[in-house]
Amino acid sequence: MNKKHLITLSTSVIGAFFMAFLFVFSPPQLQSLDNSLRDIFFQIRGEIPTTGEVVIIDIDEKSLATFGQWPWERNLVAQLIQQLSDDGAGIIGLDIVFSEKDKTSPAYLNKKHSLNIDNPEDYDEILGNTVGNTPTILGYVFMMNDKTPKATAPSIPGIVIEQNTSGQSYILEPLGVLPNTPAIQDKAYSSGFFNNLPDPSGMVRNIPLIMKFNNIIYPSLALEMLRVAHQSPSIKVKSSETGVESVQIGDLLIPTNRYGQLFVNYRGPGHTFTYISAADVLNNQYDKTAIEGKWLLVGTSASALLDLRSMPFDNAYPGVEAHANVIDNILKGDTLSKPNWIEAADLLFIVSVFLLSYLVFNSLGAIFLILTAISSFTGLYFFINYMLFTEGIILNILMPFSALILALILSTLFNYFFESRQKDLIKNKLASKVSSSVMDEILKNESLDIMQGQTREITVFFSDLRGFTNLSEATSNPQVLIQFLNEYTTAMTNIIVEKQGTIDKFIGDSIMAYWNAPIELNNHADLAVSASLKQLAALTALNNQIKQNPLFEELAKYCKQENIEPIKIGIGLNTGDAVVGEMGSAGRSDYTVIGDTVNLSSRLESLCKFYGSTLNISQYTKAALKEEYSFRFIDKVTVKGKKQAVEIWQVHGFGQPTERLKKELDNYHQAIALYQNSQFAEALKIFNELQTWQDKTNQKIYGIYIERCKHYISDSPTNFDGVYQHTTKA
Repeated sequence: MNKKHLITLSTSVIGAFFMAFLFVFSPPQLQSLDNSLRDIFFQIRGEIPTTGEVVIIDIDEKSLATFGQWPWERNLVAQLIQQLSDDGAGIIGLDIVFSEKDKTSPAYLNKKHSLNIDNPEDYDEILGNTVGNTPTILGYVFMMNDKTPKATAPSIPGIVIEQNTSGQSYILEPLGVLPNTPAIQDKAYSSGFFNNLPDPSGMVRNIPLIMKFNNIIYPSLALEMLRVAHQSPSIKVKSSETGVESVQIGDLLIPTNRYGQLFVNYRGPGHTFTYISAADVLNNQYDKTAIEGKWLLVGTSASALLDLRSMPFDNAYPGVEAHANVIDNILKGDTLSKPNWIEAADLLFIVSVFLLSYLVFNSLGAIFLILTAISSFTGLYFFINYMLFTEGIILNILMPFSALILALILSTLFNYFFESRQKDLIKNKLASKVSSSVMDEILKNESLDIMQGQTREITVFFSDLRGFTNLSEATSNPQVLIQFLNEYTTAMTNIIVEKQGTIDKFIGDSIMAYWNAPIELNNHADLAVSASLKQLAALTALNNQIKQNPLFEELAKYCKQENIEPIKIGIGLNTGDAVVGEMGSAGRSDYTVIGDTVNLSSRLESLCKFYGSTLNISQYTKAALKEEYSFRFIDKVTVKGKKQAVEIWQVHGFGQPTERLKKELDNYHQAIALYQNSQFAEALKIFNELQTWQDKTNQKIYGIYIERCKHYISDSPTNFDGVYQHTTKA
């Protein structure tokens, strides 16, 4: 066994032990992160249909506005329940507890204030009688942190049988209970607790189906509604040494976690279920067929009543809808479970994922490593998603993905350690052929094979310093001239690089650059225009800097005499296909671009002088732009060396033009339309008017079109197509 194989084996064993240790002794923070990842799976899956059998009667904002603040008088609640029963409700569950007497009841007031009213109404008694005479299951609350002396949990007309019990019980044991007042509770057929217990992160993901109080097991509201609806005399709780495994009602088997909790398969965000306002029921203004034979839960979504919870889809989720999900999960049979054996299965799965992925990753080159890693992550996602939503098995999510990531990191470091020497050899071999920036790109992206010649759409940039010949004659010191150029090119280059451009070369006082090679950029045209506009905007500060620098005193003096700025540039941009790759001789080559796209960009830059513009772009660049800019149509021309006409556009700036500029451009483009339609006299009139503007944004373009219009008026062209032919490079 060679050294490389020995290190591979040792690393795989250490990594496997590390992942196993991390899973077995994972801190609460990692468990919380695992739950958060599972929430993302729910969000990606999205909303799914309910059975349509569960309906929520909502004491909502509308109900509170109609009948007053909560708590309502108990006779009004009785009226609501009676109305639902009369309209054909299958079974009614109350996600409400009436723990105190109704202090608005005439009977209560009569007794308290000694009013001596004969036979005053007792609202609690009215509600109790209504609950007893309708298919209603009461709700109550277990106190998890506070004891309630002398309070007892309501009994149910059924028995709970715990099978295969062990010495240790994992069923949640509350400290106290908050029951309904006896006048209501004693009349009820049955009751169930409706606790929603958030996990440490504050999310409600698991809802208890059973709890143990004073050594007696009690069912939740949802579970008791199911028992009553199925007319089952008992609830069977199947346990083992590792805790609860399932809860059974007749033939209905409900898998749970070891604590007797159901992991809720939420259907979607709040109000996924059918909601009917309690106000509409009391006012008899709703569709009664919506509740006939259905499972009804009476609760509240009103924010003022504070029964809102956080869950995977929603941070303000009505608590009553969580119980609706429990019933719907069980009715549909798509409950999610975390069996007691799942921890052993998770451990085996995590270790297997790490070992297999590390050994596979370590044997692959860069291209296949990336593809295999992507495939592995995708496959793991779909497997966990399938187990969760199809098989209903809750696997650990964080650790398998962490195992994949660790395997990828270790294999990458391993390959880097053993291949760095080979990379150094490659770098030394190619250093004479490419620039260092391109070399770095090759080493970082071996799979891209960027040195090979290929055709790619790029945006090419050419800029040129105006009047540089005269500037060079204004100083007798060549070092000053070089420093001047360096100041200019450094500032411009920084902007191009900042906008992700690639500097191709410096040609005297000209700069050539391009975007979308070697790295692909979706918005390369926008980046090129943005860089160009930023360069033009930076000239003011750069010129001031040069004027104030004593080194450039001669140049500054010359510019002041000529009333010109030291630096004034023209920029041309063109977008299209070009050949990119390593080009040159066997001993000296560089990564560059060639093609008509490059040539046209150079011509567009040259035509800035002809048209008096600073930033010319072709119609192809304009079509590729995704952001908004202010444009001026310059001309439709054929340039030297090309037969196909191309539109030239001037870019004035980002976004919509100012009101002043918009007015000028609107008039100008109106004149252009007339010109292109051979209406030269009408166009001439507008061009002449624009020429008189004191603050026009292009000093030269109007004169060009005035001259052309006058020429065509005196010498009318035949078959005029608006194309102007440039026979020189401008």
